[in-house]
Amino acid sequence: MIAAVGLGCEREDVRSGQNSTWTVERDPALPTYKVVAYGDSIFSGYVPQQFDLGDVFELCGEHETAAGKKIFGKTPIARRAAPYVAGEYLSQKWNANIKVVRRTRANATALEILEDKIVAEREFMQSPDTRVVMFEMCGSNYLTARRHLREQDSSTACNYDELDRALAWCSTRMEQAMQYINANAHPNVKAKVIMNLYYPNYNANNSLTSCTDPQTGMRVNMQDKFLPYLARSNWRACHLAEQYGFECADAFAGMMAADQDQGQDNDSVVDSEALRYISGESEEDYVHRITVTLRATLRDASDHVDDQGISRDYMHDNDNIHPTFYGNTVNPDCDNFFSGTRMPEFGDLELEDGKNPEWNKKGHERLGWEISKLLPASP
Repeated sequence: MIAAVGLGCEREDVRSGQNSTWTVERDPALPTYKVVAYGDSIFSGYVPQQFDLGDVFELCGEHETAAGKKIFGKTPIARRAAPYVAGEYLSQKWNANIKVVRRTRANATALEILEDKIVAEREFMQSPDTRVVMFEMCGSNYLTARRHLREQDSSTACNYDELDRALAWCSTRMEQAMQYINANAHPNVKAKVIMNLYYPNYNANNSLTSCTDPQTGMRVNMQDKFLPYLARSNWRACHLAEQYGFECADAFAGMMAADQDQGQDNDSVVDSEALRYISGESEEDYVHRITVTLRATLRDASDHVDDQGISRDYMHDNDNIHPTFYGNTVNPDCDNFFSGTRMPEFGDLELEDGKNPEWNKKGHERLGWEISKLLPASP
């Protein structure tokens, strides 16, 4: 996903890295293992800001305002982004200190994450103390393609080439990333994870394009057009994961439906669980299940319903694209690198069924849980 600078737009011109290293330290005497996360602004924990040209910014990182004027300033990131949350769960599971290394870049395409992060910064996965390598990609590709469709005017027939290219390129880069990680990660790595995509601005996308479909001559519902592309991409992420020995963290299932059976589909299954990828299911069957059979259960992640029926906002109000988070932010310094050490936020006795008390209240906490439950019981 990409961040939005301005009022709800789907663009983010922060091209620099948002890298950080934080250690969850239970006890200095315990062994320390490394979790390495490659990706875009989701794994960085990007916090969308409403920039004010009257503010004073440090000359560090370039931003473009909604009015198109460039300003410079530091961009805060959430310390407890999904990789950190997963690392904290691991510290409890393994009774170890966990160093969480995030090598990320806001607005990065799938190719840029592959080349500029996974390949160019492979030394982090090659370290002998690394036990988990994870990545996410493609959000920028799809948001750019979706914006391209929305911005086509009423005088033209809709052109879907950008959506087709986004799906094709994403599928290719996900597979190349898995192949590269398999070939280059240290043999001590015990788990490799890809996280698929949730659907940002789901409710807002229930609107018509200005352009008209070349076959029907009718304006196109954005949500109806985009959802099948995202479903295909998510199926391919999890299917490729099975082929290459990766785990697939199903962000779509965790973020896009209630943690209750709300009865729209008459299946007596918790809605978020019903959305999950099923091993052995064909791509066409998965797409039909998500876009037709279970379509009524989908919810905008800004109004997630937990297992107690309480509404939880998983999306930042500034853009409805980036996940909300628990705790504080940190400001990377001018080379975009920040590090630190923290005790676990939640003690072992606070975990219930392995989950901390915030696990389903904030977007990053939910994503971290989705990742952590796939990780091995020992290092």
